[in-house]
Amino acid sequence: MRVFIPTPLRSYTGDRGEVEATGATVAEALRDLDARFPGIRFRMIDEQDAIRRHIRIWVNKDEARTLEASLVESDELIIFQALSGG
Repeated sequence: MRVFIPTPLRSYTGDRGEVEATGATVAEALRDLDARFPGIRFRMIDEQDAIRRHIRIWVNKDEARTLEASLVESDELIIFQALSGG
């Protein structure tokens, strides 16, 4: 499936904004991404295995609120990262 990577995480993907991943769930797809681009999963998933507060993951047009959201090969996984500052 196609995965859209937000600009702040593109340092992990060699500046690529779109990459491929496989998996039957969001969790599996993110593990596959991490195998291809080591360290990227930790920027999206915390130590309690939850999606970090500043990250949103969409499967096509629906937000995936858990890592157990189902995927099929034709899905698009879209990752958003909020930026903050002060």
